[in-house]
Amino acid sequence: MSEWPTDPVALAAAFRDFVRAHVPPGLVGTAGGPFEGYWGGRLRAGATPDRLAWLGIMAEHGLTAPTFAPEHGGAGLSAAQAQVLRDVLGELQVPPPLVGFGLAMLAPVLQQFGTEAQKRTYLTAIARGDLRWCQGYSEPGAGSDLASLACRAERDGDTFVLNGSKIWTSHADLSDWMFCLVRTRTGPRKQEGITFILIDLRSPGVQIRPILLISGASPFCEVFFEDVRVPAEQVVHEVDAGWTVAKSLLQHERTAIGVAIGGQLSQAEGELVSLARRALDTPEGPLPGAVAQDLARFGMEAACFDLTRTRLLGGPAGPESSTLKLAGTELKQRRLQLAMQLAGPDALGWSPEGFEPDTVQVAREWLRSRGNSIEGGTSEIQLNIIARRVLGLPEGA
Repeated sequence: MSEWPTDPVALAAAFRDFVRAHVPPGLVGTAGGPFEGYWGGRLRAGATPDRLAWLGIMAEHGLTAPTFAPEHGGAGLSAAQAQVLRDVLGELQVPPPLVGFGLAMLAPVLQQFGTEAQKRTYLTAIARGDLRWCQGYSEPGAGSDLASLACRAERDGDTFVLNGSKIWTSHADLSDWMFCLVRTRTGPRKQEGITFILIDLRSPGVQIRPILLISGASPFCEVFFEDVRVPAEQVVHEVDAGWTVAKSLLQHERTAIGVAIGGQLSQAEGELVSLARRALDTPEGPLPGAVAQDLARFGMEAACFDLTRTRLLGGPAGPESSTLKLAGTELKQRRLQLAMQLAGPDALGWSPEGFEPDTVQVAREWLRSRGNSIEGGTSEIQLNIIARRVLGLPEGA
């Protein structure tokens, strides 16, 4: 449609009609979290005919990135209108046509800090799913203390020459480009002299190595740069002023993590009840008091988190995003700990032989969840941000 209704009820009805008329039937019922689906990119990892068809239809109508301006491949919708679309997709159990770090993290900072040329080039490519992006922030010596990064970029005419490495880079092996923080100057404060730059991962001198985790799988990689030349026009905002961009992007990242965890919680209570009934051989009727209390407590916490998430997503990303990241991480870890307790000995399974597939998955997710309190900024960092920038507490309080 060239014009969508402005009334929320009419808009939801229009989106329902549109989705039902255009979504490939094979995708109905396959909706997952905000980062579950097709990520786009040159490698087309995870592409299927249905996913590509759905991407093409939605991109044609600007609905892969509905809040983008039409000249950048979007539909020019407001954030509230885009939320109506997400709600309709969730209601119909239809996955979004496109997911990824380009949409959730890079696009908002390009809209705020990018040049018009960068917006035309990269926002349009993001909306079409042409490029898949990864994030180059953490380094072996700069994780929680991100401002201590040492990956250097030396100016050489119209290019920067990069040397150094990044670690815990999610999906780097499947990505086309990286948005990256590099050290361009050493100043009296370590936050000074950092530059936000966009890197084509096909550039000579880039090497990517996957990292395996205890859970048996991992999206993480190490990325090494050896005399990698990057055009200066790929700097976002200003040289040496990338810390401003970095902080803004982290707020969007933490919001995205909170949204993703919230999506996982939507069905978690029912899954926990089913797990408890099977483990206790209680197909119907009331569950034992202690188990019922644990499940009720989780359900109330999940409902509170969902209300908080809905409230915060109604405004611009800010330091409050740390609340979503911190609370969501802890709630996810408690959910999986409870699932492990309910599964009992079945939670010890590592392969399907002799164990139920869903309990094997619980064990792997429980192990993987240990990393949630580190990635995207540790829980300790989130507590500091909440104390100082949300609550306004003084240093040392």
